[in-house]
Amino acid sequence: MDRMNLRDEIVETANKLFVYTDQRNWEGIKATFADEVLFDMTSMSGGDPVRLKPQQIVDMWDSGLKKLKAIHHQVGNYLITARETDADLFCYGIAIHYLPNPTNENIRVFVGSYDLHLLKVDGVWKIDGFKFNLKFIEGNKDLEKFVE
Repeated sequence: MDRMNLRDEIVETANKLFVYTDQRNWEGIKATFADEVLFDMTSMSGGDPVRLKPQQIVDMWDSGLKKLKAIHHQVGNYLITARETDADLFCYGIAIHYLPNPTNENIRVFVGSYDLHLLKVDGVWKIDGFKFNLKFIEGNKDLEKFVE
């Protein structure tokens, strides 16, 4: 396989992760992950990275995102180091959360980057490492408190 097709396959896996999150397509998201994922959101919440099963990740995201009216991820500026059976992907990312509420401060924006590690499993790229690197949060940091 030529290098461009390899790169396209890796980017497609990352794009599916973010698009499926916006669509709340939990089964699709699980299909992008390996059987176990080193999951690191410590830039937002502190603590230590943890090893999670795909179902644990989607359960957490479903719970955290279900109150929002809309979610939008925009990622790009991919830098990829690909090897035969694994790859590292870096990209910038913006996540926008939208929830109309009485304050009219309806949006929260997360700006940062992602470091993903992928493995080729039975010919398919799967994410087995997920790290979000928060640069800043803008907007209403307490959107969910307005949901009844």
